[in-house]
Amino acid sequence: MSQALKGYAEHAPSTKSDRRSEYEVIAKVTQQLRDRAVDAKKNFPAYADALHANQRLWTALVVDVVDPQNPLPKELKARIVYLSDFTRHHTRRILREKASVLPLLEINMAVLRGLKQEGKTV
Repeated sequence: MSQALKGYAEHAPSTKSDRRSEYEVIAKVTQQLRDRAVDAKKNFPAYADALHANQRLWTALVVDVVDPQNPLPKELKARIVYLSDFTRHHTRRILREKASVLPLLEINMAVLRGLKQEGKTV
């Protein structure tokens, strides 16, 4: 997930934990996506930008987990790759106005809950 941080995180103070930084990045992208979805019909370009930012986040997460040096368990890595693939396909359907953004928001929120639960200090 360090690649996601490099691509998205603002220059965070060195006292922040990696888990807290990951949480903040995902929370920011999720909030932006939720906010833009509310006004999607009025401002579709902003909504599309938020969808693209979410897709970049998931791409960065996959790049990080497929790194042989990444210490996450293989099963968790496989789940992240699957979710990224789902996100990419579902985003295309949303952009064609054939699907709802809710599954993407639910996935991101589940990841945030997992980071918060495991970290306990997020």
